[in-house]
Amino acid sequence: MTKEKTSLGLDENIASVLAYVLAWITGIIFYFIEKENKTVRFHALQSILTFLPLSILGWLFGWLGAPKVTYGPYAQYGQYYYTPGIAPLIWLSWIIWIVTLVLWIFLIYKAYNGEKFKVPFIGDIAEKHS
Repeated sequence: MTKEKTSLGLDENIASVLAYVLAWITGIIFYFIEKENKTVRFHALQSILTFLPLSILGWLFGWLGAPKVTYGPYAQYGQYYYTPGIAPLIWLSWIIWIVTLVLWIFLIYKAYNGEKFKVPFIGDIAEKHS
Protein backbone atom coordinates (compact mmCIF):
# COMPACT_ATOMS: atom_id res chain seq x y z
CA MET A 1 0.00 0.00 0.00
CA THR A 2 1.20 3.43 -0.89
CA LYS A 3 1.41 6.16 1.71
CA GLU A 4 1.91 9.01 -0.73
CA LYS A 5 -0.18 12.05 0.24
CA THR A 6 -2.51 13.94 -2.04
CA SER A 7 -3.07 17.68 -2.24
CA LEU A 8 -6.06 17.08 0.05
CA GLY A 9 -3.80 15.65 2.77
CA LEU A 10 -5.19 12.12 2.40
CA ASP A 11 -3.27 8.96 1.68
CA GLU A 12 -3.36 8.20 -2.03
CA ASN A 13 -5.22 4.91 -1.63
CA ILE A 14 -7.87 6.44 0.67
CA ALA A 15 -8.51 9.32 -1.75
CA SER A 16 -8.72 6.80 -4.61
CA VAL A 17 -11.30 4.75 -2.69
CA LEU A 18 -13.30 7.88 -1.89
CA ALA A 19 -13.44 8.67 -5.62
CA TYR A 20 -15.48 5.46 -6.03
CA VAL A 21 -17.63 5.57 -2.86
CA LEU A 22 -20.65 7.31 -4.40
CA ALA A 23 -19.74 6.15 -7.90
CA TRP A 24 -19.72 8.97 -10.45
CA ILE A 25 -20.80 11.63 -7.93
CA THR A 26 -17.64 11.40 -5.81
CA GLY A 27 -15.70 10.79 -9.02
CA ILE A 28 -16.70 14.26 -10.21
CA ILE A 29 -15.90 15.80 -6.83
CA PHE A 30 -12.42 14.26 -6.60
CA TYR A 31 -11.63 14.92 -10.26
CA PHE A 32 -12.12 18.65 -9.78
CA ILE A 33 -10.74 18.94 -6.23
CA GLU A 34 -7.54 16.91 -6.64
CA LYS A 35 -5.19 18.86 -8.87
CA GLU A 36 -1.79 17.18 -8.36
CA ASN A 37 -2.07 13.43 -7.80
CA LYS A 38 -2.43 11.62 -11.13
CA THR A 39 -3.47 8.33 -9.51
CA VAL A 40 -6.42 9.86 -7.67
CA ARG A 41 -7.44 11.79 -10.79
CA PHE A 42 -7.25 8.52 -12.77
CA HIS A 43 -9.55 6.71 -10.31
CA ALA A 44 -11.94 9.67 -10.22
CA LEU A 45 -12.20 9.88 -14.00
CA GLN A 46 -12.51 6.11 -14.33
CA SER A 47 -15.34 6.24 -11.78
CA ILE A 48 -17.14 8.90 -13.82
CA LEU A 49 -16.64 7.19 -17.18
CA THR A 50 -17.66 3.78 -15.84
CA PHE A 51 -20.54 4.42 -13.48
CA LEU A 52 -22.32 7.37 -15.11
CA PRO A 53 -23.14 5.46 -18.33
CA LEU A 54 -24.02 2.31 -16.38
CA SER A 55 -26.35 4.33 -14.14
CA ILE A 56 -28.03 5.99 -17.10
CA LEU A 57 -28.52 2.65 -18.87
CA GLY A 58 -29.84 0.97 -15.70
CA TRP A 59 -32.33 3.77 -15.07
CA LEU A 60 -33.37 4.01 -18.72
CA PHE A 61 -34.03 0.30 -19.24
CA GLY A 62 -35.82 0.09 -15.89
CA TRP A 63 -38.04 3.05 -16.76
CA LEU A 64 -38.78 1.85 -20.31
CA GLY A 65 -39.59 -1.65 -19.12
CA ALA A 66 -41.67 -0.70 -16.08
CA PRO A 67 -45.44 -1.22 -16.02
CA LYS A 68 -47.37 1.97 -16.70
CA VAL A 69 -50.81 3.23 -15.82
CA THR A 70 -52.21 6.03 -17.93
CA TYR A 71 -55.56 7.70 -17.53
CA GLY A 72 -57.89 8.28 -20.43
CA PRO A 73 -60.04 11.30 -21.16
CA TYR A 74 -62.73 10.07 -18.75
CA ALA A 75 -60.45 9.48 -15.77
CA GLN A 76 -63.12 10.74 -13.36
CA TYR A 77 -65.18 7.66 -14.34
CA GLY A 78 -62.33 5.30 -13.57
CA GLN A 79 -61.13 4.79 -17.11
CA TYR A 80 -57.44 3.98 -17.19
CA TYR A 81 -55.07 1.96 -19.32
CA TYR A 82 -52.58 -0.49 -17.90
CA THR A 83 -49.48 -1.50 -19.84
CA PRO A 84 -47.80 -4.50 -18.21
CA GLY A 85 -44.25 -3.47 -19.07
CA ILE A 86 -41.49 -5.12 -21.02
CA ALA A 87 -39.95 -7.93 -19.01
CA PRO A 88 -36.68 -8.25 -21.01
CA LEU A 89 -35.90 -4.56 -20.40
CA ILE A 90 -36.57 -4.95 -16.68
CA TRP A 91 -34.26 -8.00 -16.56
CA LEU A 92 -31.62 -6.11 -18.53
CA SER A 93 -31.86 -3.27 -16.02
CA TRP A 94 -31.33 -5.70 -13.14
CA ILE A 95 -28.33 -7.28 -14.87
CA ILE A 96 -26.79 -3.84 -15.41
CA TRP A 97 -27.27 -2.94 -11.71
CA ILE A 98 -25.74 -6.25 -10.55
CA VAL A 99 -22.72 -5.81 -12.85
CA THR A 100 -22.40 -2.23 -11.60
CA LEU A 101 -22.41 -3.35 -7.96
CA VAL A 102 -19.81 -6.09 -8.52
CA LEU A 103 -17.57 -3.74 -10.53
CA TRP A 104 -17.95 -1.02 -7.89
CA ILE A 105 -16.85 -3.35 -5.05
CA PHE A 106 -13.97 -4.68 -7.17
CA LEU A 107 -12.67 -1.21 -8.06
CA ILE A 108 -12.88 -0.04 -4.45
CA TYR A 109 -10.90 -3.11 -3.37
CA LYS A 110 -8.23 -2.55 -6.02
CA ALA A 111 -7.93 1.17 -5.22
CA TYR A 112 -7.61 0.48 -1.48
CA ASN A 113 -4.75 -1.94 -2.16
CA GLY A 114 -2.98 0.70 -4.23
CA GLU A 115 -3.51 -1.11 -7.54
CA LYS A 116 -4.25 0.86 -10.67
CA PHE A 117 -6.72 -1.51 -12.33
CA LYS A 118 -7.90 -0.24 -15.69
CA VAL A 119 -11.42 -1.06 -16.84
CA PRO A 120 -11.07 -2.15 -20.49
CA PHE A 121 -11.24 0.78 -22.91
CA ILE A 122 -12.39 3.23 -20.20
CA GLY A 123 -9.18 2.89 -18.17
CA ASP A 124 -7.06 3.96 -21.13
CA ILE A 125 -9.17 7.08 -21.64
CA ALA A 126 -9.03 7.88 -17.92
CA GLU A 127 -5.26 7.43 -17.86
CA LYS A 128 -4.81 9.68 -20.89
CA HIS A 129 -6.90 12.53 -19.43
CA SER A 130 -5.97 12.34 -15.74
